[in-house]
Amino acid sequence: MKSKRWLVLALIIILLLAIAFVWLSPDPGYVLIRFRGWKVEATVVGAAAILIAAWIAIGIIWWLLLWPFGALSRRHRRISHERLRDGLVALSEGHNVEAHRTLQRAAQYSSLRSPALLSAAVAAHRHGDTTRALETLDEAAQHAPEAARTLRARILRENGRADEALQLLSPGAEAGKLPPAGWHEFALAAIATGQPEKARAALEPLRKSDMLGSAAYAALVDQALGASLRRAPGTAVLQDMWKRANRQQRQMPALLDVYARRAAAFGDARAALDAIEDAVKREWNPGLVATYGEITPPTEAAARLHVATRWLETHPGDDILLRALGSLSMRASDPRGARAYLVHALTLKPSAASWAALGDVQSASGDAEDAERCYANAWKCARGEEVAPRPHEAGLDTAQFTLEERDEHGMPRLPS
Repeated sequence: MKSKRWLVLALIIILLLAIAFVWLSPDPGYVLIRFRGWKVEATVVGAAAILIAAWIAIGIIWWLLLWPFGALSRRHRRISHERLRDGLVALSEGHNVEAHRTLQRAAQYSSLRSPALLSAAVAAHRHGDTTRALETLDEAAQHAPEAARTLRARILRENGRADEALQLLSPGAEAGKLPPAGWHEFALAAIATGQPEKARAALEPLRKSDMLGSAAYAALVDQALGASLRRAPGTAVLQDMWKRANRQQRQMPALLDVYARRAAAFGDARAALDAIEDAVKREWNPGLVATYGEITPPTEAAARLHVATRWLETHPGDDILLRALGSLSMRASDPRGARAYLVHALTLKPSAASWAALGDVQSASGDAEDAERCYANAWKCARGEEVAPRPHEAGLDTAQFTLEERDEHGMPRLPS
C-alpha cells in the first residue's frame, strides 16, 4: 500500500514539473542577487534549483552535527525496548523480582514509562510486596492515571481491601467514566463488600464493552445475582429477583441453592423445594439434594420424603441423598427411619455431616451416650481423621448393608 502511495506522489511531482517546464520555457525569467560585492545572476528555474540544493546541504550538515546525539538516543531506546521485552518475559515466567527490577530500568525511557511501570507494579504484587507495588503505581499514575487507578483497585481488592478499592473507583463509576477493566474491578469490589446493587450497575457498561466475553460475563452476572439473593431483605424482593432472572440462571445449581436457602430463611421454601425437584429431575446434583433435606419444614417433610425416596431407585449409593432422607425422616417424626438412612450413609461414606445428623437422632431418641460418640466421630471427620463405621460403634450395626455397584449405564453388577 505504501509503495502505491509513493508511486502516485512521484507521478504528481513529475506532472507538476512538466507543467512548470512548459509554462517557463518561453520566458525562464531573470534573478539577480547582490550581497557584499557578490553578484549572482540566474533564471528563475536556476534560482529555485540553487535554493533547493542549499536547503539539502544545510539539512545534511545539520544531520551530521546531530548524529552523535541521535546515536546515543537510539541506543538508549533500543536498550529500553530490550529491557521491556526481557521484563515481560520474566513476568510471564514467574521471575517476579527480576521482572520488577528490569521493568523499572525500562521505565527510564519516556515512551515506555507507562507500560513498564504498570507491569513492574504487577510483578511486585505477584511477589507479595504490596507496598512497593502501590509506590510504583504512584509513579505510573502521572503518565497513565486510569490504568494505574484500575490496577491499584485490583491490588487492593486481592489483598482483602475491597472497601478501599470500591471507594477508589466510585467517583469514576458515578460519572460513568471508568474503563472496561475499571468497571470489572468495581463490580468485583462491590460484590466483595456486600453491595451487589452497585455491582449490577456495572454490568451494562461491561456488556457494551465486551471485555469479558460471553462466558465470563455470564459468570459475573450470576455472581452478582447470587450476592443480591443472599442480601434480599424480604420474601417479596427475593421472589421478584428470582422471577426477573432468566431461565438459564434459574436452572443454575449454585443460584438455585442460594435462592432456596434464602427463601427457607424467610419461612417460604415451598416454591424453592419445587424448583429443586425439577432441577434434580433434569440433572442430578448432590448439593441441591443436601439443601432439599436441610430446608424442608416439618409440615412438608412427609410429602417431600415420599418424593426423595423415589430418587433412591436411580441413586442408591449416594450418601448425600441418604443423609437428606435421614433429615426428612427425622422432621417427619420417624427417628427409626432416620437412623436407618444415616447408618446406611455412614456405611457408604463416613462424613462429619452424617455423624452429626446421627448424633441429633440419637439425642432426640434419648440415647445421650451414643449421641456423644456420634458427635465425637463428627469432630474427628471434620479434622480429617478417618472414622469408619464398625459394628457396635455408637450403636451401629452395618452388617445388614451391602454396598451396591453399578456400571456407567446404571445397571447393577457384582462388587469388584
